[in-house]
Amino acid sequence: MDPIPVNIPLLQGRELELVQECITSGWISSEGPFVQEFEEKMASRFGRKHAVAVCNGTGALDCAVRSLGLEQGDEVIVPTFTIISCLTAILNAGAKPVLVDVDPLTWNMTVKGVREAISTRTRAVMAVHLYGLPVEMEPLLALAGEYGLKVIEDAAEAIGQECDGQACGSFGDISTFSFYPNKHITTGEGGMILTDDDLLAEKCRGFRNLCFQASKRFFHEELGWNYRMTNLQAALGLAQLESLETTLVRKRAIGNHYQQQLNDASSLQLPVSSTSYAENLYWVFGVVCKDGTEASTLALVRQLAEAKIGTRPFFWPMHEQPVFQKMGLFIGESHPVSERIARTGFYLPSGTGTTDSQIRYVADTLLRLA
Repeated sequence: MDPIPVNIPLLQGRELELVQECITSGWISSEGPFVQEFEEKMASRFGRKHAVAVCNGTGALDCAVRSLGLEQGDEVIVPTFTIISCLTAILNAGAKPVLVDVDPLTWNMTVKGVREAISTRTRAVMAVHLYGLPVEMEPLLALAGEYGLKVIEDAAEAIGQECDGQACGSFGDISTFSFYPNKHITTGEGGMILTDDDLLAEKCRGFRNLCFQASKRFFHEELGWNYRMTNLQAALGLAQLESLETTLVRKRAIGNHYQQQLNDASSLQLPVSSTSYAENLYWVFGVVCKDGTEASTLALVRQLAEAKIGTRPFFWPMHEQPVFQKMGLFIGESHPVSERIARTGFYLPSGTGTTDSQIRYVADTLLRLA
């Protein structure tokens, strides 16, 4: 058996054709025509008025949070069980992240948790859709409306997912996507900001391009970043967007296959297949060792590696990150669900290129070892 990586992306559409067109035409920078076309088609696909392409998902979060005009001391509620980019975007904007724990079954933040974290300084909520299931958006949006809060939707792991029949990436004031190779659309690296707000879109376009001004290019009234997406990236994105529906079908098939193969694994918590508001899209197939410890989980992961099976650990909680502890943040905080699943959870090979025979081998090996 050859090694099975945790993610195998598929590039079987028009990727080569469109990238070749970039090279032949000489349009390889952010000035190329595919960038605007990719933006327009993403906005249309996800029901948004504006799309702003950037060089990665972190850049999308930076621009999106900064565009809200948060002030020093303003609070943004965010799950502790997430990637660090969410926190750095909030801190870069001068705001304060306020952490909440996640649901033990869906691994997402809950409306109850958000409500309990609201204070007089709360200005926004960052809803991060994790591992294949979305945050329950309808009651979250109602809560945000009740308190006058902005909603940032991080849909990086939910491209093509729906919540109550509405596309993820279309909720709240502003949404972000990532196009890293393990996402449902990949541009190698890349990201996108979606919004219906004209002013937020304008601000994001400025922030991604060093805040150049149309009338006086090298005259800057604000600081921005070089977060531009290249025409080469956009060419990949366009081809991937054309294949998105096929990708989503394959991702659900992979998830369902694992569910069937691992159904009798009493020692493992498998992903929730559906909720009242969404069907699992299985961005990745994660498992949690029910009665495991960090040491026993690491031992299991090592055994899988010896069997040539790649895995990836779950996110480590933000309140336990050494860098934030050194900054004096989240001292003494405890979020037990996130702490437990971070220590006993990992995900299996589940990229679109993972074959059925590989899934059977992974499942059989895990059943034998767990």
